[in-house]
Amino acid sequence: MFAGVFAGVRILTGFVFLWAFLDKTFGWSYATPSGKGWIDGGSPTKGFLGAVAVGPLQSTFHGMAGDVWVDWLFMLGLLAIGIAVTSGVVLRLAAVAGTVMMALMWAGEWPPAQHLSTGAPSMSSNPVVDYHVVYAAILIALAVGHAGRVWGLGRRWERMAFVRDNRWLG
Repeated sequence: MFAGVFAGVRILTGFVFLWAFLDKTFGWSYATPSGKGWIDGGSPTKGFLGAVAVGPLQSTFHGMAGDVWVDWLFMLGLLAIGIAVTSGVVLRLAAVAGTVMMALMWAGEWPPAQHLSTGAPSMSSNPVVDYHVVYAAILIALAVGHAGRVWGLGRRWERMAFVRDNRWLG
C-alpha cells in the first residue's frame, strides 16, 4: 500500500513539472496568459526573474531574465524533470536537477524578506519552508525510495546494462 501511495505522489509531482512546461509553452491562461506562451514569442523566465524584488541574487536574476539560454535551460529542465519523475526513470538525476531548480526559485522569491519589500505577506505563511522546499524534499524522497519501481518504468530502467554500470542514472 505504501508503495502505491509513493508512486501516486511521484506521478502527481511529475505532472506539476509537466504542467508548468505545457502552460509556459502554450500560454493556457493559468500561470501564463494566452498569447504570451513560449511558442508565441514570450519568455518563460522574464516575468519571474525580472520581478525578483529582494534577496542576494536579485541583480543576477534581473540580468538573466529573458535570456534565450536561460529560457531554454529552464524549459528543458521542466520537461526533463517532469518526464523523468512521471515515468519513474532517472529519478536521482531528476531529484538533483529539481532540487537545484526549486532552490533557485526559492531564492528568487526570497521568502525570508519578501513581505518587507512589498508590504504584503509572502505567498507562504512560513518564511523558510515554502512549496519550493517541499517539492525539493519530495523529489529527494522519491529518488531515495526508488518510487519509480511501482506504476513506472523504474524496474526496467534499473535492469538496463548502462544504468547498472552508471548507478547515478538510477
